[in-house]
Amino acid sequence: MSVGQPSQISLYDTVETPVCTSCGRIIHPGDRATSFVCPNCGKIVIWRCARCRSLGVKYKCPVCGFEGP
Repeated sequence: MSVGQPSQISLYDTVETPVCTSCGRIIHPGDRATSFVCPNCGKIVIWRCARCRSLGVKYKCPVCGFEGP
């Protein structure tokens, strides 16, 4: 591929859907969710759905075990 040409997208490419780190629900486009890098290790992106954010459900980093509100 040369510079300036758009890349080809295959119908068979997969898309990884974000999942809430607290409850495990799939986060759909347009949901009022947030994502941020783990404040302790910075190695993983933590996703939080609107429900878990509003209820203050704890999350746990799967890499370092850091827990947050």
